[in-house]
Amino acid sequence: MARIRTEFPYETRREDVWIPLPDGTQLYARIWRPVNADGPVPALLEYLPYRLSDWTAPRDWQRHPWYAGHGYASVRVDVRGHGNSTGMPGDEYDAQELADGVAVVNWLAEQDWCTGKVGMFGISWGGFNSLQIAAIAPEPLKAIVTVCSADDRYDNDVHYMGGSVLAVDMHAWAATMLAFVSRPPDPAQVGSVWRDMWLSRLEAVEPFIHTWLAHQTRDDYWKHGSVCEDYSAIKAAVLTVGGWHDPYRDTALRLVGNLDPSRVRGLIGPWSHQYPDRGLPPGPAIGFLQETLRWWDHHLKGADNGVMDEPLLRSWISESHPPATVYPELPGRWVADTAWPSPHVTPVSYALQGDPMEVRSPMQTGLDAGRFFPFGNDSDLPPDQRDEDAKSVCFEFPVRQAPIEILGRARVHLSVRSDVPTGQVVARLCDVAPDGSSTLVTRGALNFSARHGRDRSDPWEPGATESLTFELNGVGHTFPPGHRIRLSVSSAYWPWIWPQPDSAHGWTLDPAASTMELPVRAHTEDHITFDEPEQSEPLAVEYPDNPDERPERLVVRDVAKGDWRLEVDPRYGGTRIYPDGLEFSEDALETYTINEADPLTAHTRSDWSIRLHRPETGWDARVRTRSEITCDARDFITSSEVVCQEGDEVVFRRSWEKRIPRTAG
Repeated sequence: MARIRTEFPYETRREDVWIPLPDGTQLYARIWRPVNADGPVPALLEYLPYRLSDWTAPRDWQRHPWYAGHGYASVRVDVRGHGNSTGMPGDEYDAQELADGVAVVNWLAEQDWCTGKVGMFGISWGGFNSLQIAAIAPEPLKAIVTVCSADDRYDNDVHYMGGSVLAVDMHAWAATMLAFVSRPPDPAQVGSVWRDMWLSRLEAVEPFIHTWLAHQTRDDYWKHGSVCEDYSAIKAAVLTVGGWHDPYRDTALRLVGNLDPSRVRGLIGPWSHQYPDRGLPPGPAIGFLQETLRWWDHHLKGADNGVMDEPLLRSWISESHPPATVYPELPGRWVADTAWPSPHVTPVSYALQGDPMEVRSPMQTGLDAGRFFPFGNDSDLPPDQRDEDAKSVCFEFPVRQAPIEILGRARVHLSVRSDVPTGQVVARLCDVAPDGSSTLVTRGALNFSARHGRDRSDPWEPGATESLTFELNGVGHTFPPGHRIRLSVSSAYWPWIWPQPDSAHGWTLDPAASTMELPVRAHTEDHITFDEPEQSEPLAVEYPDNPDERPERLVVRDVAKGDWRLEVDPRYGGTRIYPDGLEFSEDALETYTINEADPLTAHTRSDWSIRLHRPETGWDARVRTRSEITCDARDFITSSEVVCQEGDEVVFRRSWEKRIPRTAG
């Protein structure tokens, strides 16, 4: 648990303000700043669509007052069309959002309480737009801290993986945002116009899934906002932070490898998709706020505190551990690398060997993949992989006298023959203990149509043999003596990867012409330490118990029919009661079904129910959404619905049905 800090070097105050934009739109903002500072102070900006007045308020209270207490104006702003901000909602990271963000940076710099220097920080969405606005390079923006974010919107976000549709999170996140964007502004902040604002927004809503599925290769749509297109555009200093259990961790490796070393530092821990001070599994947590304060003090206040003398990359390397779906803390240690690629890391090749063999995995292979976005919940991480391994072709390499430590991205080179024009391959790296238990270390995937580049779709010539090369996600891990390194190769990975029309046919692998390459790191004795985590005093939010709570993750099998159903409760927050009397409740269920022999039976569904209720004033707004995707050999078929109520009265209802050609997915 983080230490709660109640006394700071500066007294602070909080105020809610409206930030004007050039087109007349006003963004809702909350500013914490010191009242006894000796002159103006730098500003720190976190810029999100997730509603500062309720949904992120508990998290905001942990850090914004803390920064203000250390001499910064810490500012939380809602993106236009979200929360209490005016204007219409748009697509994620669209040009309007980024232009608004630049305007906010400039507005902050012009305030009489600001020195003119601004930093940006955020996790996930806020980490994305921090990077993207840094690439636009407004003059006042001097430094950013980007946590669990991506430099590549196509291949390192929630949409595609190795050129394949991410069924598990492209749909789940699109459905989540459909529910989130449909929530009303709060009359406690915007007054009696809340209902008109709400209905105007709802008329502008378009499900994200339509756009995302319409762009199945890495085209200009995905290049927008992908800072990997031109790393040199980023002028601000960048502290990039990731977690080995977060899907975006490769961004940290690429940023430290591509940005000017005098302006970037990287930190990758064992964490899930969370700020590293929050203490959510897996730990250990660190004093992240103190770490970022050193960053701000140096880049925004000119403090000579040695923060740029830190190694270019500080990484956590996990020790071997038995498989489990949650770990309070993982065993391991911190290591330091002064360059990336690191001189301590050497690619080591392993020949797979053996006669040609058929790879034909049943469609439900992947049900034990765990959550794409682990948030620290009890069922987030992958369980024992033995069942998944049994549905795959496996190759093993014993670890003999000395441990094998890896840091970075493994790579596979596979010789494949396919008799059908579509397909995909998934490779998993596992740590197999003497008792036979199999712990997932990392994984990667490749859509056959993307084998010559993510920006194109090339059908496979039936009967042809080709060499496929792709990387697995980055990781730091130690395989101890007596264990075995297992490479498992499958032709299906549902529901992470949407199956291709021909996936049931499988393909043939020639091990004799295939290899695996591991980034083996020489052991070093590094002495890296962090302060214990601390935060400001939390917001007094109540979380009522839910006696009817469903399982987080439930697998149901119809043995006779061969049908499989995965039900997931994402548990983003549940019901909570805020100090101002707002009762906020949300319930979500994601469902993924497939027949083990038929890829065209793939079906995803997401149902959301949200209620915002303030009993003292009688305000009662409700949102229900449903979103589904099915497919045939030619198209994806999407179906979505939004129903909104004020009390018992339905004030808005709309549904969408759309067929989207399967150009690559």
